[in-house]
Amino acid sequence: MVSIRKGKKEDLPRVLELIKELALYEKAPEQVTNTLQMMEEDGFGKNPIFGFIVAEKDGVIEGMSLYYYRYSTWKGKRLWLEDLIVTESQRGLGTGKRLFDRTIEIAKEEKCNGMVWQVLDWNEPAINFYKKYNAQFDPEWINCSIDF
Repeated sequence: MVSIRKGKKEDLPRVLELIKELALYEKAPEQVTNTLQMMEEDGFGKNPIFGFIVAEKDGVIEGMSLYYYRYSTWKGKRLWLEDLIVTESQRGLGTGKRLFDRTIEIAKEEKCNGMVWQVLDWNEPAINFYKKYNAQFDPEWINCSIDF
């Protein structure tokens, strides 16, 4: 049985492993520059900037949902789902759905008026999963970033 719970500081080493597993799946493992120290400060320091929940089975974290809040000038308070990750051996067993559903509940509890996220255009399993929620896919926007 998989349980979903709020993430704790001591979960971060496993969470970082899952992030690296996702980066490998997305063919970009070299792009993970985050560290355990950064995650501890950013998630549990003086001014935490993200939250997360984990899916745990037999004492092992098999998945996680990491999120933060953003403000849309058009919509107001939104929850940004940064990553929804389920370890490969547990995919297709309902763990992702439970994590996603709980993330939606958190957004509602925190009085967000919606949730936003990204999905790679080639990730058909994820796209098909999100379609089950009647997610809206926006082909007009181009992602931009600047690294420092």
